[in-house]
Amino acid sequence: MSRHALELDPDHEFSRDSASCSSSIPPQPHRPNRLPMAAPLYTTASGLLFHAGKILVVTVGLPARGKTHVSRALERYLRWLGVKTQVISLGDYRRKTVGGAQQLPSDYFTLGEKTATTQALRQKVSEGCEQLIWKFFEDGGQVVIYDANNGTRQRRQNLAEKFDKAGIHVVILESVCDNKEIIEANIRSVKISSPDYRGWDPEKAVADYYGRIQDHERYYEPVEETTWPFIRIINVGEKIMVNNIQGYLQSRIIFFLMNIHNKYRTIYFARSGQSLVEHSYKADSDLSPAGWEYAERLKEFVMERRAKNLAERGLNPKERKLVIWTSARRRAHHTAWPFLTQTSVSTPSQSPLSPPPNVKVIEKPQMSEINPGVWDGLSPDQARKLYPDEWARFVKDPYAFRAPRAESYHDLCVRLEPVLVELEREQEDLLIIGHASVIRCLLAYLVGLPASEIPAIEIARGDLLEVRPASYGVQSRAFHFWDGPGRRRRGKSAEAEEMAPGEVDAKNFYENYAEDTRGKRKFKGVVIAEGQ
Repeated sequence: MSRHALELDPDHEFSRDSASCSSSIPPQPHRPNRLPMAAPLYTTASGLLFHAGKILVVTVGLPARGKTHVSRALERYLRWLGVKTQVISLGDYRRKTVGGAQQLPSDYFTLGEKTATTQALRQKVSEGCEQLIWKFFEDGGQVVIYDANNGTRQRRQNLAEKFDKAGIHVVILESVCDNKEIIEANIRSVKISSPDYRGWDPEKAVADYYGRIQDHERYYEPVEETTWPFIRIINVGEKIMVNNIQGYLQSRIIFFLMNIHNKYRTIYFARSGQSLVEHSYKADSDLSPAGWEYAERLKEFVMERRAKNLAERGLNPKERKLVIWTSARRRAHHTAWPFLTQTSVSTPSQSPLSPPPNVKVIEKPQMSEINPGVWDGLSPDQARKLYPDEWARFVKDPYAFRAPRAESYHDLCVRLEPVLVELEREQEDLLIIGHASVIRCLLAYLVGLPASEIPAIEIARGDLLEVRPASYGVQSRAFHFWDGPGRRRRGKSAEAEEMAPGEVDAKNFYENYAEDTRGKRKFKGVVIAEGQ
């Protein structure tokens, strides 16, 4: 079979080598390229998805080129699709088994001549890491992303041949970066905070890591061999080159990698304000007076938190844009109105000034709340009494169950996949104002929760969730900022709670019952902090 090289860039202007393919694809509008959607639920008889077999993704690249960031992001996406995926990091394994950089021989990170002791230690770490890969596949895993430098052609060849003989598809993923600003930012924000440099002076840690990079550069061999399918990512998503990628799942990996970046940003989540008609999917009602007050308070609190976060990194909030996504439902996009005005939207007699230039609000119809079908407007007790059989199946599997004329959470995940891709693509700070069910799905994707946990994630009105994607995991916090109408008092049962002024139904503070967590397995999420 001939191998064709396909070069992709994130602006979605595709070009094929005319010598290998005569067809061409015209430039596309500036939007994420989309494949048919998928979401976690179904597997083949073998327990693997998409009949794609088992895949080993071998990362290649010099230190501080974004390999770990790309690996963790890809792991998060594949897991959300339902693919059993694991990042196995050589550095993490080495730290757990033989200790941090301070405990290692001085020649451990050099690639030239080494003592016999160092050679034996490196061999032990390498073989132990490979055993973890084999074990994951033997236990039913489908994709392993092997996060290591793998900088020599012989090392890659030996590794690939071992797994290829066992019927495992090997894909080489090379991260190339010639942007000095990206490299230094990666070192300062990621590498010097790793366990290897715990307790070090930051400048000494940076200097030490640069020394490690310079040593690797002398022996590094770029991926030029075409024995195995490979993906080359340049400057963490600026450009992508692809060779001999085959099959649906491998194509989805390309699709995802076209939309990632590693720029610093914070993602905030907040429920929409209380509406005039709560707990009804069909009634697209406006905000109540309390809902408008909530919207004003949300703006104040988000701006306070964001200014503090940016100041800690030496950034000016006025020089960075805040992007806000809402659904097309009135209660959601009206909650964002205060961000576009410089006067109170609850006092419309005042003429608002021009909208702030660094705030952008986008309505996304895909972000409407889950459709409860025949359960629309019902309380939990009513749903249980009127539909006992459906209720029993719902409680057994809240993620996959679909009530009559309703959506399941799986259906919602499918609907939200384009939003997830745009979430990865967005480079500015992002505030998502939406419905509990939608926030659950997006939050589960970001923090890597299994699908079964999604319906039970508590998303209370009056809490601001703050998520910062990072190379070594996602940092998440939550802050409580509102106790007005539309929020159940924490620490009290719904039955014992006093009705707040303007509260429509103290027993159900979600937009509709399909979004409520009662009757489902409880998930203990992020600890809520009072204020800042």
